[in-house]
Amino acid sequence: MADAEPIFAAVSSNAHHLYTLLQCIGFAPKATVQITPDGIRFSAEGGRVIQGLAFLDKALFTTYTFNPPSAPNIRNEDSADNDNSTDTTYYPHFVISLSALLETLKIFGINDTATSSSSKPSIVQPSHPPSSNAFTTPALLLDRTCTLQYSQPGSPLSITLSEAGVKTTCELTTYEPDEDEADIPLQRDAIIMKIIMRSAWLHNAISELDSTNPTVLRISASAKQEPYFSLSGAGGPFSESVVEFSVDQQNQANGSQAQPHHKVLADDGTSRARAKRATQAPTVTETFLVSPPSSMGSHIRQDYRFPLIRKASRAMAAASKVSIRGDKQGVLSLQFMIDFEESNGPNAARSTGGSMAGNVAFVDFRFVPLLDENEAADEE
Repeated sequence: MADAEPIFAAVSSNAHHLYTLLQCIGFAPKATVQITPDGIRFSAEGGRVIQGLAFLDKALFTTYTFNPPSAPNIRNEDSADNDNSTDTTYYPHFVISLSALLETLKIFGINDTATSSSSKPSIVQPSHPPSSNAFTTPALLLDRTCTLQYSQPGSPLSITLSEAGVKTTCELTTYEPDEDEADIPLQRDAIIMKIIMRSAWLHNAISELDSTNPTVLRISASAKQEPYFSLSGAGGPFSESVVEFSVDQQNQANGSQAQPHHKVLADDGTSRARAKRATQAPTVTETFLVSPPSSMGSHIRQDYRFPLIRKASRAMAAASKVSIRGDKQGVLSLQFMIDFEESNGPNAARSTGGSMAGNVAFVDFRFVPLLDENEAADEE
């Protein structure tokens, strides 16, 4: 029994990558972990109105071994059909202390250089960070390895950090997740807004609004009327502040006359018009697709608690791009693409996503909208 292989074991040669991703969702003290054949999924939530999802792809690890256990104790009424029960696979699902995990990962001196101790987002320059050298913190972490191991259901999650022959092992107690725990639903088939832009632009806009201490963030988007895309903060001690992303009118006038029509070939052989970038699109956006339902008119307007949006500031600062999506229910998704400078081992090269898989990771934040104007004041 002692020689049984663990359910999960993975080794990373760069603990800084793991720390950067998990720190993005470090707003909550605990996180729900699910181990899958493709990677590890960390989920943190607060009051069922905000959720942060970080996925550590197997390409981030030099070695990744997963031996899925059989589903636990599902033999009550289904014992008659044993043929089906033997085929069920079970992905371990448990809760750990996220704050303890972050403290463990920086036990050898990983510094949180992305953000200071202050919770307020700071303005960042929309450019790539300077390349690391022998004296920067990420470069100093390259000789460190981090080993994660989960032996069996109910066992602790073991983290072993080694550097220059010194090993430190920490075992984090795992807990059973709540029965009614569920992700904040994003209706992917009912997306009415999708905007892709540099994450630095969004981070700077939120930082500007945060200086007025607002309680509510309003997102406004339209493909036909101004303002085409704007963020406004209200409810604070100061008057309402607005950040509006402008349209390049010169390029607009030159390009309006020659808009090619693109079509997509469907599976049944028919063709349909492909959704294309709106004619009036803010200059800073790469993708700007807005299709409000008739009940909203020509503008999409939705309110969210500003303190919750602020919790995504670490991800805004670390990411290179952000995809802003909203569905008909008003659920907001901020999906951040974090681009690491170098690959992390052979798994990155053989990943299905190509050579970029080991360099890119995603962190997704979801927010429940404010349905009542008094809701923000009641929760403060």
